[in-house]
Amino acid sequence: MTRWPLPEYMQIALAQAKEAADSGEVPIGAVVVKEGRPIATGRNGPRERCDPTSHAEIEAIREAARVLGNERLEGCELWVTLEPCAMCAGAIVHARIARLYYGASDPKGGAVEHGARVFEQEQCLHRPEVYSGIGETESAELLRGFFRERR
Repeated sequence: MTRWPLPEYMQIALAQAKEAADSGEVPIGAVVVKEGRPIATGRNGPRERCDPTSHAEIEAIREAARVLGNERLEGCELWVTLEPCAMCAGAIVHARIARLYYGASDPKGGAVEHGARVFEQEQCLHRPEVYSGIGETESAELLRGFFRERR
């Protein structure tokens, strides 16, 4: 089996996830890409920021909206290390993200291909293209290692 090199954008998201872990946060990272150029990054930070909405995806989306001067991130891609939760999937919809790439699946908390399956709901007014499993091994290993150290 040929193993493809990890895409540059997933490498950036993983670097953000490692920064989150170094801060004691669950290691999840994200990057928003517009026209082939990274424009914003985010990492988990609910504990550090005392903000339950401070997920990697939300942080990256907020920063990208500031950079572009628009709450609609049309034509943008979001790369994230873990399947987004329902809150983050909702933010992806509202931001009009064109494509979502994520690493590890999250059968317990994910809401894209598990749980609520937000993008499949009739009420969902925008559905991004979804590509899963990109950097899955690296993302999952980072999460497993983080939780193993805490037990």
